[in-house]
Amino acid sequence: MSFSHTAALGYLRRAHEQHRLAHAYLISGSPGSGKQLLAAELASLVNGTSVNDVFSAKAREIFVAQPESKSRRIVIEQIRDLEHALQMRASDGRRKVAIISDADRLQPQAANAFLKTLEEPPKDSLLLLLSALPEALPETILSRCIAIPLTESNQDQNKLEEERLVKLLQQAAREQSWSIQYAYRLAQEFQRLLRAIREQIKGETDQALKQEHARYKDSTDGVWLQDREEYYKALTESSYLQRRAELIETLFAWWSDVLRSSNGIKRFNLPSAKRETTALATRFTTIEILRRIRCVEELRDHLNRNIQEALAIEVAFLAIFAA
Repeated sequence: MSFSHTAALGYLRRAHEQHRLAHAYLISGSPGSGKQLLAAELASLVNGTSVNDVFSAKAREIFVAQPESKSRRIVIEQIRDLEHALQMRASDGRRKVAIISDADRLQPQAANAFLKTLEEPPKDSLLLLLSALPEALPETILSRCIAIPLTESNQDQNKLEEERLVKLLQQAAREQSWSIQYAYRLAQEFQRLLRAIREQIKGETDQALKQEHARYKDSTDGVWLQDREEYYKALTESSYLQRRAELIETLFAWWSDVLRSSNGIKRFNLPSAKRETTALATRFTTIEILRRIRCVEELRDHLNRNIQEALAIEVAFLAIFAA
């Protein structure tokens, strides 16, 4: 399975904050998927380097190898230079970051030399391989990197989830009155949508883990499998949190449209629901609409602070959708 740039960065940021970054990652994806940007953002995250400087000579303790020979291959001399740089001592609180651009262009001798670095990574080092064709890399290298496959966009899936939430909100707008029972039922429907998202993500990550296990089980040990399980567990959570946040933003966009309509502004975030949001604007005063928008903002803040999800949603929906 592939992941959006935002979900992958969120996963890596949480791993860094929890001091659980792996020593090597393989960031793959087609041109335009943002491989270099993700590598630059991760390097910036661990070293405080400007994202714009990562691939320049200004970056401290960040070392880049990319195809430079006439054959457009990464040669063994480049890898030896990289290994020498990684042996140097890092500044306090920093990590030595090696970025291998177009890693599938490693010459066989260079790949073999780099394999030794993967097997025994220098202290305080972080190895990032970037590739649009990871299948061309030796399996010995693939099995020693945490894979982060990127997709150019997951907008189709996000759009479907947004449409499902908007339909729920349209149904709510058509209700003549909102009771506590109705608000609670709407909260349950929202949570049911979230559960479907989590199950879909988990199904995809479980399948990806199963495929990796079948591919590498004879060439790796139990520690590798445990690391992979932890990786997919963390990535599942990261992807879920990102998509949950996008649904909260849809809820915010809905009430923003109600506020705009209340003030005679004919610009909509959700044009497909303008009839319903315009109708709600006639039912509530501007103060009442603003109070509901603040409730959505509070829900977003509570979820970001890891307050128990079901409780936060139920409290918020009772405040937003009860009369």
